[in-house]
Amino acid sequence: MKVGKIIGLVFVLVAFIVGMAIGRGGSAGAPVITASSGGASFSGGFRVEGGKVVGSGNAKSVAGPPMTDIVIVVEDGQSIQEAVKNAEPGSTIQVMPGTYKETVYIDKDGIRLIGIIQQGKRAVLDGEGKLNDAILYSGNNIVVENFMITRYKGNGIMSQAGNNWEIRNNIIIDTGVYGIFPQLGQNGVIEHNVVSGIEDAAIYVGMSDNVHVAYNDVFDSVAGIEIENSRHAVVENNYVHNNAGGILAFITPGLPIKTTFDVIIRNNFIVGNNHKNFGAPGSTVSGIPAGTGILIMAADDVIIEGNIISDNKTIGILITDHGHASNVTVDPESEPNADRIMILNNTMINNGYDTLDEIKAIMLTEFKAGAPDIGRVGPSEGSCIINRHRYVTVGVDDFSECEFTNTADIANYLLEPVPAMDIHGEDRGKIAYLGICAGCHTYTGRMVGPSVQIIQALYMDNPEGLAAYITSPVKKRDDYPEMPPQNYLDEKTRLAVAKYMLEVTR
Repeated sequence: MKVGKIIGLVFVLVAFIVGMAIGRGGSAGAPVITASSGGASFSGGFRVEGGKVVGSGNAKSVAGPPMTDIVIVVEDGQSIQEAVKNAEPGSTIQVMPGTYKETVYIDKDGIRLIGIIQQGKRAVLDGEGKLNDAILYSGNNIVVENFMITRYKGNGIMSQAGNNWEIRNNIIIDTGVYGIFPQLGQNGVIEHNVVSGIEDAAIYVGMSDNVHVAYNDVFDSVAGIEIENSRHAVVENNYVHNNAGGILAFITPGLPIKTTFDVIIRNNFIVGNNHKNFGAPGSTVSGIPAGTGILIMAADDVIIEGNIISDNKTIGILITDHGHASNVTVDPESEPNADRIMILNNTMINNGYDTLDEIKAIMLTEFKAGAPDIGRVGPSEGSCIINRHRYVTVGVDDFSECEFTNTADIANYLLEPVPAMDIHGEDRGKIAYLGICAGCHTYTGRMVGPSVQIIQALYMDNPEGLAAYITSPVKKRDDYPEMPPQNYLDEKTRLAVAKYMLEVTR
């Protein structure tokens, strides 16, 4: 992602000469040090009536206990999907070690899909480079645990408009666009997973609320962890390394949910995210500069605290608006600036040692030199930082001093199990678009696939033709990834989503 307009060479040279002449001036004495162990704790964030922060502090219970005593065992050589098809809602399905070459779709509530690990051997879902998705679920109160998932072209584990889900202790390698991908849901836990080799985001939280992402190991992907058009999320205690970009909090224009806010990024190891960006050309993530530790784009109310951020060659923390971002279209309904960004104490070591020329140029306009830890381009209202003397910064001189020093009072933003979405018959197409299609197709710009506007131009008054393509897509463009077939959806839903996509206006 380009960071700002390129500064003219003459201006840069003048700024450099003036900066060298002025120098750093006299010493201002020892800086004031703000300790994170004392002082006020953050008191904002997700609230309910009465001003009480909702957070049980128990990341194990969002899906609730097993709904029934029914346990179905799938042996090697049998079909997991057949077991799901025959299961009653609330069943636990135990999958024994072995290799399963299939896609599993769960459209029932309360299913607990548990891989059994015996002497280190797991149940392996292998797409063989042919199948598109490993596990898709639209049910509520779903648990997916203990699988190894590899060689799929689309996604490893994807939630489609389900609430109260737990994705835990899975190993996901080379599953195409996304590794773990909850879309349009509330109240979810993603923890203790190992995800690598993903061409978009290893863990992607899209248009979801009240999510906890913790204790994951994500690497060798374009983006490590991405919170996109989502609210009330805590990202903590993850090991994020050797991606192009480490942890991202985004607003992608053109999606039906227009905001990202109330995100806490704390106590993560964000190390050496210098992998070459191999995202699909023209996609949003393909604009991430390789070597970015944390990237905040147009998101609001983001707290960055207690992270170890080291050896990211471009910059440790980058804050930008939509106007300075590559591969991002304008959405008049999306507020484009990153406001109320709060940077508390973080350990930052050896970042920005091979940064972009654009960042160097901006630093010179502030008479600064060195390797940047923190940078901001574009407007940012109400943002703050403590202990700014610790870091090499650019663009944050106008950040105020934060009025709190830690987030100790926020355990998480999880809730007791929430009700399922109320999906009426007439909403079938809309919910299918939001829960499935919007993960790749924004209205105006390019995310992964072509925009809805382009699809409307191609199919106009032909929803049946679009529904047929959704059922069995054919690759038409070399510069776009192959679309996975959505033939697991019933015929009425495919036609409903086609009609909705051709009628929607934003």
